[in-house]
Amino acid sequence: MTEYTLPHFGKLATENLEEYYDVDIVFNGNEIQIDLNFENKAIDIATMDKVKNFIENIEKFDILNKNYILDDYNDEEGDTVKFYLEDHLEEIGKDELSTLINFDDTTIELEQQLLAKLKLVRVGLYPESEDNFAIFDYSIGQDITNYLVVINTDENGQLEYMTMES
Repeated sequence: MTEYTLPHFGKLATENLEEYYDVDIVFNGNEIQIDLNFENKAIDIATMDKVKNFIENIEKFDILNKNYILDDYNDEEGDTVKFYLEDHLEEIGKDELSTLINFDDTTIELEQQLLAKLKLVRVGLYPESEDNFAIFDYSIGQDITNYLVVINTDENGQLEYMTMES
């Protein structure tokens, strides 16, 4: 039986895979979850190489995603990030939000302050999916909201689409 070693996951039997694996890691000072989702019991080494490369480059993809987030926020026709921020500023109490933003700081807009708090909380990998190789979930804080800015990418980290989900 062939085993393949992935960062954070260790050895996986490529001919006897489970449907789902997950691990929590510390990334940029925050705990995030990485999960692997397989459709079949067996997978080829070339696909596992792609998964390994992706996991090893999460930091690079996070930087790319933050650019996608900023582009959407600054785009007059972009609606995901702006809606996410506006909705939370309207719906969440000032007391809760004061742990994230400084209401007394008039030099930086509240939206901008909240935007800076949007952090990666999960990376889901779907190596056999035709639609999306990876799904990145971003949140201002899972203890504050169950809504996420979700970025779907291909195996190279190129944006497929962005949406807000709960």
